[in-house]
Amino acid sequence: MAFSPPDGKRVVMSLAVGGASEIYTLDLRTRKATQITSTTAIDTSPCFSPDGKYITFESNRGGSQQVYVMNADGSDPHRISFGEGRAGTPVWSPRGDLIAFTKIVPGSFRIAVMHPDGSGERVLSDGWQDEGPTWAPNGRVLMFTRTLRNGKGDQIWSVDVTGRNERRVVTPGNASDPAWSPLIQ
Repeated sequence: MAFSPPDGKRVVMSLAVGGASEIYTLDLRTRKATQITSTTAIDTSPCFSPDGKYITFESNRGGSQQVYVMNADGSDPHRISFGEGRAGTPVWSPRGDLIAFTKIVPGSFRIAVMHPDGSGERVLSDGWQDEGPTWAPNGRVLMFTRTLRNGKGDQIWSVDVTGRNERRVVTPGNASDPAWSPLIQ
């Protein structure tokens, strides 16, 4: 679930009603839900662009889990991830210039970014199972969950958009699903 920028008056979410997951928007004032995708595929992980005009999401409508972008009303859905493997959990950067996602190739999950048109794909993280990226409000740093290969639990890591500055965020125990405060600039 994600709130619509810039006003926060709508929420976008995936919802399964009698079958496959579809993407819906919910007007928070009227409480009216509107279905904006309708396929036999599984559509999940929606996220608004910073201007609220577009939504990125993951879907298996093309045969495997990939990243798509559509207009906020659900029109013109088109696939933007075409590299090796699968792609999921897309999140739009606060600056609108990049979409971060989990890149899934045989044997590993990585954090990657690409432009909203699908160009310029780059892998940023170098762990075994890195997933669930979340952007810092400045749009230049990501945090994510890293699962260790030896089964010793989950950790929070950060990486900047160059991919050169990867660091563990120390926590008192196993940790996952990081989120940034909107107050940090």
